[in-house]
Parts: sequence; structure tokens; C-alpha cells
Amino acid sequence: MRSSNKRSRNKNNRNRSNNNVGNVVNRVFDSSGPEGKVRGTPQQIIDKYNQLARDAQLSNDRVNAENFQQHAEHYMRMLSEAQREQDARREQQERENRERQAQRDAERAARAEQDQQSQPDDEPRGKQPDPADAPQPDVMDVSADSDSGLVETPEAKAEEAPQDKPKKPRAPRKPRKKPEPKADAAEAPTPDAAE
Repeated sequence: MRSSNKRSRNKNNRNRSNNNVGNVVNRVFDSSGPEGKVRGTPQQIIDKYNQLARDAQLSNDRVNAENFQQHAEHYMRMLSEAQREQDARREQQERENRERQAQRDAERAARAEQDQQSQPDDEPRGKQPDPADAPQPDVMDVSADSDSGLVETPEAKAEEAPQDKPKKPRAPRKPRKKPEPKADAAEAPTPDAAE
């Protein structure tokens, strides 16, 4: 049990150290510059220090302008190094993926060649048998007398019923009576008024 815990700790530490470099790009830093703290990602800090350097140049403060430019340059170096390492890691992963794909392709080709060699010689290689040449089942005639397990519907009964009797024609509809117009509410006596 002790060795498995140690192994898992080492595995986690290894993953954490690999991801630290990539996190520099998106990580939030607190930079203590000459005019207080600047907080943000490296790109945001670079932009802020460049802006402060421009403001210092406009106010003819060359010392502070140079100081802000040096702070911005520090974060630019950090950012460019992290991006360079990310690119190198990405290229390595792509190279490994290409190697794995080439190995899979080689294995697939070897399997296909082995399958072709294992096919019998009387069949042409690479051609599948035609399903139309296979024996077909006989079609069975299911009569109405046999119990097929299906539910009888009114439509099915109508089809089975003899068509000897002619249908009785329908009687025409009687016209509707028009409703009589109601008397106005003012003319009709209300039950309260009758009292």
C-alpha cells in the first residue's frame, strides 16, 4: 500500500510540473512596480507598464519611463519563454501523434495483407460474396383462417365482409333553425323589477 501512495504522489507531481509552464500565459500575477501593484496576466501587465512608460515619457520623466519599460520587458521575456515551451510541447505531441498514426497504418496494412493471404484461392481476393447468389427463404402464404397473432381492426373486417349488400344512401340533413333574436335587456322585465 505504501508504494502505491508514493507512486500516485509522484505521478501527480510530474503532471503539475508539466502544466506550470503552460499556465504562465493565463496565470494572474501581482507585480509590485514603482507606482504600486499591477495585477493581471502577463499580457495585461505588459500593456499596463507600456502605458505607464508612455505617460512618463509625455511628462518628461525619463527615469520612470525606463523603469516601466524594464518591468514590461521582464514580463515579455516570461511570456515569450512560456509560449516557446508551449510550441515545443505541441510540436512534440504532433510528432508523437504522427509516429503513432504511421505505426497504426503499418499494422493495418500488415493485417490486410495477412487477411488476403488467408482467403481461399477459389474466391477472388478482395471481393465479397454477392448476397443475391445466396439461397432465399420460401415465401409462406398465411391464410385468414390461421391464427397469426395479429389484432383484427375494423378496416380488416370491412375488407373481409361480403360486398353483396348495397349500402343505404344517407338521408339529407335537415336545415338548422335560425335562433330567434333576443329582446333587448331594457325591454325585458328583470326578476327584481317584478317584485
